[in-house]
Amino acid sequence: MLRGDFIPKTTTDQRLLDKRGPSDWVHTDPWRVLRIQAEFVEGFGLLAELGPAVTVFGSARVRPGSREYEQAERIGTGLVEAGYAVITGGGPGVMEAANKGATEVGGVSVGLGIELPLEMGLNDYVEIGMEFRYFFVRKTVFIKYSQAFVVLPGGFGTLDELFEALTLVQTGKITRFPIVLVGSEYWSGLFSWIRDTALASGNISSGDDELVTVEDDPDEVVRIIQRAHAQRNGGDPGLGRAAEPEAGPMTGPVD
Repeated sequence: MLRGDFIPKTTTDQRLLDKRGPSDWVHTDPWRVLRIQAEFVEGFGLLAELGPAVTVFGSARVRPGSREYEQAERIGTGLVEAGYAVITGGGPGVMEAANKGATEVGGVSVGLGIELPLEMGLNDYVEIGMEFRYFFVRKTVFIKYSQAFVVLPGGFGTLDELFEALTLVQTGKITRFPIVLVGSEYWSGLFSWIRDTALASGNISSGDDELVTVEDDPDEVVRIIQRAHAQRNGGDPGLGRAAEPEAGPMTGPVD
């Protein structure tokens, strides 16, 4: 509702159809809503028939030949051999490695990229890909089409995706699904703080620190996901998040 001086001097149709008018309307929030809607529609349409999939997160700065790159590549291969498609953020580093591992054994390799000043374009191993403008749309697509998250060492972007998933599970916004962190040495400090400080202070509940599993062996990462889905689905690992799996607690030095 608009009254008084807030009533526009021209109608919406007039501003739209008048070629002589300003073009600033295309940059306003109502127009952005349509663009956001279009990204949701495109993302959902792209992956609607994807089937069981696991998203792999990790640093874009990891180089080929490094331990993390090789781990991500093995995980990508193992997930495909276990019957999953592999989804990543589509960029370099860990994302490229996981997509490579999936592609080289004939699996489905998905990349959901984001427009960033320093990280543009999808890596060469993405076979189904999309570039997003909005982080929150991209996050929704990650969550909607993944049956598990695998999180390798990374920076703020990786932590953002990890804690987004933990928050959604903790608050019951999504049904619990496997979240596996790769690299006990890398993650030990963070989860020691979560247990010794956040949990001890009462800022999270008992059991919240067990929403993730920490593992170093890429093959075991895949088996953890398979076991969780088999427990939930009566032996079929790829039926989606229909019920809560019995994901194991954190293991290794973080205990």
